[in-house]
Amino acid sequence: MTIHASARSYSIKEAAALTGLPASTLRYYEQIGVIAPVSRGASSGHRVYDEGDLDQLMWVSCLAATGMSVSDMRRYMANNRLGADAAADQQRLLEEQQQRLAAEAEALVLRQRYVALKIAYWQAVRVGDNAHAEQISAQALELADELRQATGA
Repeated sequence: MTIHASARSYSIKEAAALTGLPASTLRYYEQIGVIAPVSRGASSGHRVYDEGDLDQLMWVSCLAATGMSVSDMRRYMANNRLGADAAADQQRLLEEQQQRLAAEAEALVLRQRYVALKIAYWQAVRVGDNAHAEQISAQALELADELRQATGA
């Protein structure tokens, strides 16, 4: 006796819940080609997601969580369908994203240092240590310049 497990299918609402992406985002990603077109129900015409679609959406969800641009996600997913032939481009896309994340991390560290200086400044003001407050203020100005350079502001 052979038992065949039927392939599970998911509505857009279920796919959204499982991937953490809103239904509107799932439709958008399909519309602009980030993900391949999704099958439609024969009678209803509604999107019907299968396990492969969910895998694809989970990859996209993870890429989106890294802050990757939609155009880079579209390219990554298109390359993914090419397999090993696109390995160099995949690596380059991910290395560029890694560099962007490193720059964001550096800017975050600078912002944290700036906030710490401002806390120290107000502590000095609160206790009446004007000399220390002026010293901290000068450091904060230098750091503000560094922060503007790091963030391109």
